[in-house]
Amino acid sequence: MKITHVEAIPVRVPRPQPFQSSLGTHQASENAVVLIHTDAGLTGLGEASSIWDRRGRGESEAINGLLADVLCGLDPRRIREIADRMNQLLHRSFPAKAGIEMALYDLVGKACDVPVYQLLGGLVRDRVLLSHSLSMGDPEAIAAQAQSLVAQGYKTLKAKIGRDLRADLAVLAAVRGAIGNDIVLRVDANMGWSSAKEAVRCIEAIADFDLELVEQPLAADDLEGLRFVRERVSLPIMADESVWTPADALNCVRHQAVDVFNVYVSEAGGLGAAARIFAIAEAARLPCIIGSMPELGIGTAAQAHLAFAMPNLGYASDVNGCVYHSGDVIREKLPIADGYILPPAGPGLGVTLDEDALAEYRCDGSAELAEAR
Repeated sequence: MKITHVEAIPVRVPRPQPFQSSLGTHQASENAVVLIHTDAGLTGLGEASSIWDRRGRGESEAINGLLADVLCGLDPRRIREIADRMNQLLHRSFPAKAGIEMALYDLVGKACDVPVYQLLGGLVRDRVLLSHSLSMGDPEAIAAQAQSLVAQGYKTLKAKIGRDLRADLAVLAAVRGAIGNDIVLRVDANMGWSSAKEAVRCIEAIADFDLELVEQPLAADDLEGLRFVRERVSLPIMADESVWTPADALNCVRHQAVDVFNVYVSEAGGLGAAARIFAIAEAARLPCIIGSMPELGIGTAAQAHLAFAMPNLGYASDVNGCVYHSGDVIREKLPIADGYILPPAGPGLGVTLDEDALAEYRCDGSAELAEAR
């Protein structure tokens, strides 16, 4: 089996309402759908997902302009070899590489008639507990969000904080008052605090709200600061932006900077690299969760396969990016219910492309021209 054609198509899918955090306000997700065609008649599906500057159109440019021609003629079953070759060609562009590698896993799973989680080591659990994030905003509105999500079955919620301590305290008081003490509540500062001392002061101020953990209190490269915070607060500290790659994970371990890793398939550069981060964490006796960009259905399916195969998944995970959107590019509805996701059914990633939805959401030049007409 050989790769005959690789293409990436940028898509922009709206959210039901704008989502706000310390990183800004997001009214839609701009990702890229990746298609890898073969001479065996099989097509692999992937997704490049990113909230950062390149996003769907930028990641599509990297794939179509720099990677597609190089991959043609290669055997898609040699996933690690192809991943290493992409790393030689591109220093970063991790979401683009993740989208291609995801499609390769989908292809191999289809060719072998097995789900991707079997290629990653096999099932270690039958369901994965989910977390759902709360948008920043008015405390009463956020509390209403939280109540709605609890009614849907979510048992773990994440509040976005890190802009203003008084506002954060008001939000946490409103949310905890609305959901009671039986629902797990965690917080994500998204690098919002400017110094380690400020982070310690703020974490001490919010600790009375019975929080599970604090995610990324400081800038991604401030590992000394993260260690300072970790040594001075009682709540577990989770790395997010600090742990994109396996090398990042190793640095966090060496600095004893955090208690938990938040692992992203897209930021790591693919399922293989994400699994290696899990392995580093396991060797260091650290638990992990899986984070979301948020992905559409293809990327969410890939996250799910990883979650079902990794033994040290220690907390509820964000393996539900697709639910943050008003639409999707796949035909299936992923099995999410009562705050859990179940294993996707079928070979490969277990999802199929909805061509009509792809045409509706694509945001490359040809689609914009047709819309203008």
